[in-house]
Amino acid sequence: MSWQKERIDMNIYSQGEVDKWVYSTCNICSIGCGCHIAVKDDKIVGIKGNGQHPINRGRLGPKGENQWYANNSSDRLLTPLIRRDNGQLEPASWEEAMELIVSKARESLERQGSNSIAIYSTGQGYLEDYYTIAKIGRAGLHTHLLDANTRLCTATTEFCLLQSFGADGTPASFDDVDVTDTLMLFGHNVAETGTVLHERIMQRKQREGKPYIIAVDPRHTLTARHADLHLQLIPGTNVALLNGLVHLMIKNGNIDRQFVEQYTIGFDEMQQSVADWTPEKTSKITGIPVEQLHEAARVLGETPSMVTTTLQGTFQSADATTACVAINNMHLIRGQIGKPGCGPLHMAGQPSSSANRTAGGVGTYPAQRNPMNPQHLQEMADLWNVDEATLPAGPEKGIEEQLDMIEQGKVTFFWNIGTNPMVSLPNRRRARKALESIFVVVQDPFLTETAKVADVILPVALWGEKEGTMENADRTINVLRKAVEAPQGVKSDLQILIDFARRMDLKDKDGQPLIGYSTPEECFEEWKTVSRGRPCDMTGMTYDKLEQHNGMRWPANEQHPTGTPRLYSDYKFPTDADYSQSYTKDQFSGRALSRDEFVSKQANGKAILHATRYLPPTEQPNEEYPTWLTTGRLVWHWHTRTKTARSPYLQMAAPNAYVEIHEEDAAALSIVQGEVVRISSPRGWIEVPARIGTAVQKGLVFVPFHYGSWEGHESANDLTADFTDPLSKQPTFKQAACRIDKLRKQHIVVGEESADYIAEQYQLTVEHLLQANRLVTPYDIQSGQTLEVPISVVNAPIPPYIPQRG
Repeated sequence: MSWQKERIDMNIYSQGEVDKWVYSTCNICSIGCGCHIAVKDDKIVGIKGNGQHPINRGRLGPKGENQWYANNSSDRLLTPLIRRDNGQLEPASWEEAMELIVSKARESLERQGSNSIAIYSTGQGYLEDYYTIAKIGRAGLHTHLLDANTRLCTATTEFCLLQSFGADGTPASFDDVDVTDTLMLFGHNVAETGTVLHERIMQRKQREGKPYIIAVDPRHTLTARHADLHLQLIPGTNVALLNGLVHLMIKNGNIDRQFVEQYTIGFDEMQQSVADWTPEKTSKITGIPVEQLHEAARVLGETPSMVTTTLQGTFQSADATTACVAINNMHLIRGQIGKPGCGPLHMAGQPSSSANRTAGGVGTYPAQRNPMNPQHLQEMADLWNVDEATLPAGPEKGIEEQLDMIEQGKVTFFWNIGTNPMVSLPNRRRARKALESIFVVVQDPFLTETAKVADVILPVALWGEKEGTMENADRTINVLRKAVEAPQGVKSDLQILIDFARRMDLKDKDGQPLIGYSTPEECFEEWKTVSRGRPCDMTGMTYDKLEQHNGMRWPANEQHPTGTPRLYSDYKFPTDADYSQSYTKDQFSGRALSRDEFVSKQANGKAILHATRYLPPTEQPNEEYPTWLTTGRLVWHWHTRTKTARSPYLQMAAPNAYVEIHEEDAAALSIVQGEVVRISSPRGWIEVPARIGTAVQKGLVFVPFHYGSWEGHESANDLTADFTDPLSKQPTFKQAACRIDKLRKQHIVVGEESADYIAEQYQLTVEHLLQANRLVTPYDIQSGQTLEVPISVVNAPIPPYIPQRG
């Protein structure tokens, strides 16, 4: 373990000693840090890290330390709201709200059929919620339209693992990061998105000089500044880079031929697909110097052990799944999987998005069952005691496909649980128009931007006010104990789902209630039975064991009573057609393969190497929109700021959006630091202050995506395109074309007006006035001259973040 000692990070606001500390897990990012919740007078008053938890040994990131403020926010919803005939949301009783939801659901089923209802959930809920969504959705409503905001965040993790290994579940774990010789962070700004993991990496680096770190990112991020090698590629060229690296590794003889022959299929096709990716061609397309490509290929080809992490920089790209499959290929041809310090560690973004995939709250069936395999559908029918013929089958439908169905009049009821799509969806104005045309339920603790399209809003319990389990990025299942009661009038997600099932009179074949449990722990016990014998087997877990062991990685069963640190140590992969979670998809087109097509591959327990073809992004800079646009996260905020903006500290650290512009691009346009500029794309525009520096490369701008009020004009997703990856259906947030326009007034110099006088009139500094007009000294200003004056210059510094604390 990288941690040599514990450090208890703590943030408490209490008059006197707290009454109790309650065991829990951080509910922000996917690292899964153990913590204890401080309770005083039946209120949450703080948090401290769990020094015994192996993930963090007591450490917490800035978002994690401040998450509890949202629980005590004065603007929490405490009663359901219904949109009345006057168009206004007004308070209602739970009885009225739930009966309206039930009547609209029944109406939709009767008029349009089962796939007229869509449930769109979150990566921040609990496994028990997701499993219940799966059961109600598929066995009760018979809809296949289950998805979550994980589609926007890390859906590609699932689909690249299905393609290469036959089942979901990231092969490596954080334990492997502790011992690996080489760590490649591919599109993963871990210093800002997983602060505790970054500190864990850097503590070992400072102590041992390992691992050698390669960072792949178009921006010179805080993570890249700590790397040994930064590959600063042109946006949209991830696959080109990986093809070039694999080409060199094969050419240099850095492959484990025995492993490839014994444990994989598809090598010849994969090798052919990278055959012409010479360093010169790769450099031309990616913008990375040839010598850096050679150095990266040498390190990756010769290192005794290697872990590769990926996150949104890889996932939210046009070639998302292909890039991640190329990373899997790289590990397989080197035989670096299933061993300590080896394997792909495709990350999750949210604290429990992995659990949503595992429990079946999204595209595939619970416990990694294949919705195109009749045998798996029969297993679920037997477990749920329902008719197999009523269970929906076939390929999943992601949120962007569901929006298409709404526009076509096929979906008329949309249930939104724990997410804020009116900020997070790409091309969000199109999404708003679609959702305004149908009946929308929003389940949330706060009146978010998505309330604009809601017909009913249900107030729900937050972290610390309910019990359940979450799955972090490396398959660790953690239990979260209930610390306090939810505010009066507020219910948990699980309570609402169970109540809905009861009101809908959902029954099994014997006429018994479809949902037979009433508590989270009872739900987990049923889930364990569903997981038995599957890759994610959790039959060896209990709530008490999870607390006792500070989390357990699945599979945890009789063979692995305390969990499994890494998958595939026996080199047996779940690619047998009767067991596999997927028959996979065509790697190029995304078409789902039939059982016969999958069987013809003859994988039968071997990993699958795929050809990886490079396709440039659909949208690229052009004459009208000459600049690349990319989006991403800040260390100070989480997703759409529903929780983090309610922390005074985090909101003060980063209160507003901005655009990051390279200093040479800013100089060419005479843009000054903090000047409010307009960024336009084919879909919309925003007006935000400029932050000028060298973090972004020339020809690229970066806008954080956390901001998105309808009243302001600072939402990155007014600009982003809603193109999706053909396999994972994950939207392309990272590549779009845009234009930078200055917002200026004109001032005609009169008489003896001085630079000081003019600058003061417009609340500018003299330096800003000169820079905006490409003038060197105040004496360059002449009477009668027309000056350009920025309409606004905003002083919005973001405090520096230091990942390694003493």
